[in-house]
Amino acid sequence: MAYHGPSYGLSRECQLKAQSKFDLNRALEAIRWVEQVTEHKLEPPKPEEGFKDQLDVAAVFKDGITLCTLINRLHPAAVKKINTTKAPFKQRENLEMFLRGCENYGLKSQDLFQVNDLYEHRNLYTVIDCLFALGGLAQKKGYDGPSIGVKVADENKRMFSAEVLAESNRVIGLQYGSNKGATQAGMTAYGMTRQIKPEQSFDLIFFESLHLCAIFCLYFDRSSMTGPVKTAFLLII
Repeated sequence: MAYHGPSYGLSRECQLKAQSKFDLNRALEAIRWVEQVTEHKLEPPKPEEGFKDQLDVAAVFKDGITLCTLINRLHPAAVKKINTTKAPFKQRENLEMFLRGCENYGLKSQDLFQVNDLYEHRNLYTVIDCLFALGGLAQKKGYDGPSIGVKVADENKRMFSAEVLAESNRVIGLQYGSNKGATQAGMTAYGMTRQIKPEQSFDLIFFESLHLCAIFCLYFDRSSMTGPVKTAFLLII
């Protein structure tokens, strides 16, 4: 693995965020599952100390041998030849073959990890997520061995006749709103005068007179009114 030096700024922030997503207990659960399926004991770099962090977990999967053995147990002959040398490019090739085998087995691309996520310790939590997703897919495929993760649900595809599909095209979706219960009762059409009922005419004239009186009092001084103006004002009030 190439040494890139310490990260700073945004790169450091992304690195810390990725590390915070790693759950050691979840990783240990994945390791136990891999051991049961492959029937091979996985030892950390320092067996007497056990798995302490994500670097210890990455060490047992980095060469790709265990992962290729795992996919071959679930999907026989997924990897034709597993490289056992310690050359970096051969270890990377093992990881690529494992990912390709998972994809051929039916694992979705969003559940896979990138080679550098494991080999360069960038996003080790994605490796554990991939193992859990693989375990869930194995349960769906009918694997009766040790299990891990949530079983992938079966697709429930519905088929509709041409008549039903044609009828659905005539239905207005709720995202366009609804006109149920809406009427124009009591509304006046644009451009038409309002029709006032006889029993409403007196009340309307009375309240409009009060309105005019209030305006008149606001803008005019009653002591300055003379003649017809004063007479009209007294008639209004």
